[in-house]
Amino acid sequence: MYFRKKTSGGRAYLQIVESRRDGAQVRQQVIATLGRIEDLRDSGQLERLLRSGARFAAKAIVVNAVAEGTITATAARRIGPALVFERLWEETGCRKVIEDVSGSRKHGFPLERAVFLTVLHRLFAGGSDRAADRWREDYAIDGVEHLDLHHLYRAMAWLGEELGEDHQDGATLFAPRCLKDVVEEELFARRRDLFSKLDLVFMDTTSLYFEGAGGQTLGQRGFSKDHRPDLNQMILAVLLDGDGRPVCTEMWPGNTADVGSLVPVVDRLRKRFSIQRVCVVADRGMISAETIAELEARRLCYILGVRERSDKLVRDLVLGDPAPFIPLTIAKRGKEIDYEAKAVMLAGRRYIVCRNRDEMKKDAAARAAILAALERALKKGDKTLVGNKGYRRFLATPGDDHFVIDRAKAEEDAKFDGIFVLRTNTDLPPLETMLCYKHLWMVERAFRTSKSLFATRPIFHKLDETIRGHVSCSFLALVLKKELEDRIATLGHASSWPNVLADLDSLTETEVEQDGKRFLLRTPPRPAASLALRAAGVALPPTVRQLADA
Repeated sequence: MYFRKKTSGGRAYLQIVESRRDGAQVRQQVIATLGRIEDLRDSGQLERLLRSGARFAAKAIVVNAVAEGTITATAARRIGPALVFERLWEETGCRKVIEDVSGSRKHGFPLERAVFLTVLHRLFAGGSDRAADRWREDYAIDGVEHLDLHHLYRAMAWLGEELGEDHQDGATLFAPRCLKDVVEEELFARRRDLFSKLDLVFMDTTSLYFEGAGGQTLGQRGFSKDHRPDLNQMILAVLLDGDGRPVCTEMWPGNTADVGSLVPVVDRLRKRFSIQRVCVVADRGMISAETIAELEARRLCYILGVRERSDKLVRDLVLGDPAPFIPLTIAKRGKEIDYEAKAVMLAGRRYIVCRNRDEMKKDAAARAAILAALERALKKGDKTLVGNKGYRRFLATPGDDHFVIDRAKAEEDAKFDGIFVLRTNTDLPPLETMLCYKHLWMVERAFRTSKSLFATRPIFHKLDETIRGHVSCSFLALVLKKELEDRIATLGHASSWPNVLADLDSLTETEVEQDGKRFLLRTPPRPAASLALRAAGVALPPTVRQLADA
């Protein structure tokens, strides 16, 4: 129903009209004619009528008053982050696992809420626990009202707490078993019936540096992937399954080498998750003769990348094998990519030579461009190109002050176009082996896009256990991120992760007061927020809702 102005005989009347459907047509029916507009206005009857009706339409009046600026907001809270990730926190089992592992120990504060707050902060802002304590003031998160900063510190210490000596089976020299390990194992067990076996294990590592000492043992000097060799650091490894789902984390002192950690981690992984068969898929940085010997001694399957340019056996003999390639075409992002692979047995070792024909063409075109540029530069007697590594590898020096293009080097370089070589002890067909290794690239790419979750600096904690707990919250954030991304993909949509976070962060509720009553007004969701809410199965609260009197 609605008000309608009706003009008749030069006079304006106010009517209440209702639209009704009559078959295929919509007809307007006059419910009542209230009288001439001028008379209603002059007598004050119209204002009295509207005020009387406002008792039953308070929400509409509030929305109109806010739009006109006649009332002001008293408080505003962001609701999007907790709406979506609270549901995922429940359905992935994170909440139940934290509560179960904490058991009957009396902490004196809601420990699970402290962990959830830290995880949510890691997803949307990142940084220290001190920053998380300030950040939550602008957000509506159930159960965190009475948390203080020291509660967050205690929650981190609990997550990173070492287990007793009788529960250290599977520990390594550089990583004791902690409560965070139990949490990871329980989370994996909850979805175990969805994964009958864990055959493929992907591991990627990064380094996190400390401004301070970095705990009693974790903070050590080592090779810094952050280019800060002057600071103590720790090594963080994240292990993912074949679908890119996070399985667990490993945290080591900063002077631990990737190569030396691979085999102990695999042994530990088998014990932690009762895995019967593991196929280790690792990139070129993880391979060494000692590592391969250890893997074979333990009868572990592996698919490892090979440095085809620096490995003389591969460069001179494996790549020269005359066996034909087996082709494979893969559809990716609306276009087809041509691959090919073949197996080569040499000295009792099985190699898989793989080639991406699209990359092969790109490499050939890039080399042709370099050679053409060199020819033009050398005609001018320009020797400055010698300092360019890309150019220098195709130059020869027949005289002390004379440079020419080395055509033999160019021909040698051509045999690496689009090529990557694997070494494996599996009997998988060549194309299947190649696809397993390509999956590692996809997992590494996913890991790189998630590294912001692990950018936990500054870390103010001074103890190993609180540092481990702090970083473990990043792992839990990665679990929730992967869950939401998978659910969005299941809907047949793709959305930028930064857009999802930004749109959820923009969803707010504002508290206003009208005629002695308090209301919450919700902003409309942006597209990526709507998609995330749908994927998580969460319904939005009403646009306007009245708060109960205190």
